[in-house]
Amino acid sequence: MSKGYVFMMCNKGLTTVYTGVTNNLERRVVEHKLGKGSTFTTNYKLSILIYYEEYGCINEAIAREKQLKNWHRDWEWSLIKSENPELKDLSEDWYEKLDPEINSG
Repeated sequence: MSKGYVFMMCNKGLTTVYTGVTNNLERRVVEHKLGKGSTFTTNYKLSILIYYEEYGCINEAIAREKQLKNWHRDWEWSLIKSENPELKDLSEDWYEKLDPEINSG
């Protein structure tokens, strides 16, 4: 089985959070940054990776995503801030060699 990732993306104003799951975090984050992610993330301009978890298999990641999607907003933000207190884009240095459009958010 392949690895799985649960991740959270937000917009620049930190007003909307999207929780997703993937087997390739870097590819999926690029898709979101280019506006090629889900309709929801594209409409709300959710291009900042603020949180992620890695799992040994995709089924574990899917189970965790379902759990997180049932959480209250305050719980999500507490989790995010416990790992990323400055709310930095965790992927900001992943794509330096790629198209500058990706880094413009």
